[in-house]
Amino acid sequence: MAQVKKTKNKIKLPKIKVKNSGMINLQFYDDFPDGNLVIGESLKNIPFSIKRFYFINNLYNKTANRGLHAHKKLEQIIFCVNGSFLLGLDDGNTKQKIKMDSPYYGVRLGPLLWHTMSNFSADCVILVLAADYYKESDYIRNYEDFKKFIKK
Repeated sequence: MAQVKKTKNKIKLPKIKVKNSGMINLQFYDDFPDGNLVIGESLKNIPFSIKRFYFINNLYNKTANRGLHAHKKLEQIIFCVNGSFLLGLDDGNTKQKIKMDSPYYGVRLGPLLWHTMSNFSADCVILVLAADYYKESDYIRNYEDFKKFIKK
């Protein structure tokens, strides 16, 4: 059996400009020709214990917009495990768009960070890891309410 070798992530990572965010690098092992192994571990490269995860797929509607909310306290990490999409981030002062097209890194969606997702490729699969269970009371679903909330 061939030994799996660790490969350095040679992808140029986007620079995060907004507050309450950051890049999460995952371990990557090249087992050519038998595929790649990508690993994330709670409290190591994932900076919290994972209490919930969800994924989004079958994004065939080219004009779909998802997200469109912020959280008061919840911290999440979003990954594009296949295909691509455009992630919009807004901390109330700075706005940024990041093309998500690699399974080897994710973007931290911290509290009080408005986020949107659009421009999905038909083969796009999005994985989100969350630090807490679902609580509707943690959501801010209106952008004007978000702007008022962050000024408090």
